[in-house]
Amino acid sequence: MGLRSNLFKGDPALEACLVDNSAHIKEGATGEHVSKIHSALFALDNLSVSTDDLQTCRYGQSTVAAVLAFKRKRNIINYAYENEVDNIVGKMTIAALDEEMLRKEQQPRLLPDPSTYGMKVS
Repeated sequence: MGLRSNLFKGDPALEACLVDNSAHIKEGATGEHVSKIHSALFALDNLSVSTDDLQTCRYGQSTVAAVLAFKRKRNIINYAYENEVDNIVGKMTIAALDEEMLRKEQQPRLLPDPSTYGMKVS
């Protein structure tokens, strides 16, 4: 099954990342798919990246730090070949980002109380 969140589904680079080791997203990558990762990191953990990384849609040093923080918090490690968290968005990481974004997207959004803004409620 492919990616399911509205943010990620249908993105060719991210869909490939889910199934192909050679398509993992690494430092230096650029593109809309990296921008989507930035959005997810902020939406899920309030992890921000530098203005430079945001403007260039680049997986730079601040993106590395945010990905590491996300993965450390969830202990995302492939014990088959790793002993510690790495800074790559691979199969396990994109799956975790996608699953959490899907849950977040499905949460009901609470609307503010109209009376807070001086609106009359009838």
